[in-house]
Amino acid sequence: MATGRFLLKRAVQGVFVIWGVVTVVFLLRFVTPGSPITFIAPLDASEALRQQIAADLGLNQPIYVQYVDYLVSLLQGDMGYSYIFGTEAETLIFSRLPATLELAIAATIVAVVLSIPLGVISATHRHQPADYGATTFSLVGISTPNFWLGIMLVLVLAVQFSLFPTSRRVVGFLPAIETLFTEGSVDRLVTWLAHITLPAITLGTYFTALITRLTRSGMLDELGKTYIRASRAKGLPETLVRYKHALRNTLTPVITVVGLQLGTLIGGAVITEAVFAWPGLGSLVIDAINARDWPLIQGSLIVIGAGFVIVNLLVDGLYATLNPQVANE
Repeated sequence: MATGRFLLKRAVQGVFVIWGVVTVVFLLRFVTPGSPITFIAPLDASEALRQQIAADLGLNQPIYVQYVDYLVSLLQGDMGYSYIFGTEAETLIFSRLPATLELAIAATIVAVVLSIPLGVISATHRHQPADYGATTFSLVGISTPNFWLGIMLVLVLAVQFSLFPTSRRVVGFLPAIETLFTEGSVDRLVTWLAHITLPAITLGTYFTALITRLTRSGMLDELGKTYIRASRAKGLPETLVRYKHALRNTLTPVITVVGLQLGTLIGGAVITEAVFAWPGLGSLVIDAINARDWPLIQGSLIVIGAGFVIVNLLVDGLYATLNPQVANE
């Protein structure tokens, strides 16, 4: 019951956060230089034509009227009409969202699979070559710019050795899985894996380094506590002490950071998508900003903000499950 109230409280807070995002994103249009009319109207358009375009788009209405109309439209699932692409903004956004989610989740999987074992090895072999190696890897991973790493991976692994394709997303994950189950063919799944490997490594490297350092520090803290010494004194196997007791208690803050970083990856994959020509939400936002396509910009940022809220809500639920005391705070 306490967990349910806790999650309900977080959900209500999330609704207010999304409303705040909607409001801020809407107001940004009025403080940002440039007008969508400039990009829509011909270069030699008369003032009468520009005013007619503004009237057709509702841009000549008072700001509070535009705000209320926008909120009402959002509640009906209407994010507006893209000036540049000539279609509904939500259609474009949700057609690009799966690619970004695939990339963010793949990068998170790469980071978690590599970082937690590295953090445990580093903590349990403190001041040994394994610890120095993991620490060096973390430092290099945090310090390496994503765009440079992506370009180097393309030049070395894709161009020089032809191990992976250089760019693009020719098939999605769900269609690949559907083909696997309906036709028994793994070709599309292999193609998807080949195309997403380099972008996932590029996007997940910083994340890997961050979680490695966090896991190492958490494990060192747990291994020095009294209950660990007591477990060893009772004769419990070292593997059980490390992984069932110390690592389990270390994972609570790690899960929080993983959730927060997953939300960051959803909205922050712009550079990686640009390097690998990945048709995700980040590249769509850049195109919309360059064209001052405000319905598309607003819809994309709202979806990204909602993604943060949903991920944080899931993390809160998992956090409360692992540590029920959190729900009572």
